[in-house]
Amino acid sequence: MRTEKEMLDLILSFAEEKEEIKIVGMEGSRTNNEGPKDDFQDYDITYLVTEMDVFIQDEQWLDVFWERIILQKPEAMSLYYPQLGTWFSYLMLFEDGTRIDLTLIPLEELNLYLSSDSLIKILLDKEGDINNYPVPSERYYYIEKPTPRKFDDCCNEFWWVMTYVVKGLCRKELFREASIYVATELSFEYPNYDDNISNFIQKMQKKYR
Repeated sequence: MRTEKEMLDLILSFAEEKEEIKIVGMEGSRTNNEGPKDDFQDYDITYLVTEMDVFIQDEQWLDVFWERIILQKPEAMSLYYPQLGTWFSYLMLFEDGTRIDLTLIPLEELNLYLSSDSLIKILLDKEGDINNYPVPSERYYYIEKPTPRKFDDCCNEFWWVMTYVVKGLCRKELFREASIYVATELSFEYPNYDDNISNFIQKMQKKYR
């Protein structure tokens, strides 16, 4: 697995070479000095660019970051509705176990980006477009005391969803059986409601054991 220095050097050297990339930001746990560190933290990187299509239309540039195991492009998928507006993201897991969540943002949306997260750290600002550099902070993620209305809504939602659990148990549906199976595989204790195991789980056991 590559070191943080190796990854950041690669991310920044590519940005330096590309004229369209004007600003590089990093977000998430790697900018949080108050949080625990480990080798499995993602690199949440943002390139603010003058031209989006240069990158989106030809994705060979992604190969510079390493051999990928899997690539996901949420804004180009039909499974979920895109949620980033004009922004475009690439979620990349590499063969050495490192992962980059890379987002492209139009340069004209710089102010929107700077206000989108409290854990933003600017790694590169080629032309001095940022007047006041943000200081990474956990403030966006602090737990706040709920209002009476939010508390009431939360309680309402809890009891509403509880009815689904009852129906699932009575029907012996898959989610409960799957939970028992997973608990057994992990040597966890699980309440023994009955000894019935769904046909699906039995088939999976025969197929994969």
